[in-house]
Amino acid sequence: MKADIKRYTLTYVIIAFNGIVYLFSAFWSQSLIDMDMQTLVDMGALYGPLTVLKGEWWRLFTAMFLHGGMTHLLMNMFSLYLIGRAAEMYFDTKSYLSIYFFSGLIGGLISLYMHPVSVGVGASGAIFGVFGALAGFFLAHREKIASYTKAFMKDFAIIIVINLVIGFSIPSVDVSAHIGGLIIGFIGGFVLSKDPKWIWVYSIAMVLIIMAIGSYLPDQYVQTLF
Repeated sequence: MKADIKRYTLTYVIIAFNGIVYLFSAFWSQSLIDMDMQTLVDMGALYGPLTVLKGEWWRLFTAMFLHGGMTHLLMNMFSLYLIGRAAEMYFDTKSYLSIYFFSGLIGGLISLYMHPVSVGVGASGAIFGVFGALAGFFLAHREKIASYTKAFMKDFAIIIVINLVIGFSIPSVDVSAHIGGLIIGFIGGFVLSKDPKWIWVYSIAMVLIIMAIGSYLPDQYVQTLF
């Protein structure tokens, strides 16, 4: 067990941090099951008028560690437990973290574009990014691990379809952030599995994407809200 914890330290740390943040939000919401919306906004949830129009871009980061309720938290953390440990087997620490956070950040930006006045929280975009990274890894090395790749891609397709069905059937689930994170993670997984040294190229490209979307959003919000 100790060896297992040491091997997957990064994933367990992220899960633990999400849990700690949830306990704080539960304390301020005075509920362990469902979080108060205003409390989430006060703690750093994504909310277009504040994030974009007030320039509180730090919410893109803090929103990744907030969750709307116990079910939301457990679903995300169980997903991260499953795929995060697998990702730690194939990617080094820098690659894992860059994929996780860039997927979450860009997924958040896409969410802001698609839902201008909604309150957004959750690690889903980042988690889908890690999942996409695994798909990118298996695709990049499909010739060397053909049998594993075929099995993984089959499971990958099933899980994606299930999540999309759930996402489109439940209004509060932001599918746009999921898809955005998935694509960013897939690109990172494919590139960094070829050569981890490409992390600087990947990081610069992601920063440019963030800047491009971020520079466009204020105008889009002014047109949408006013």
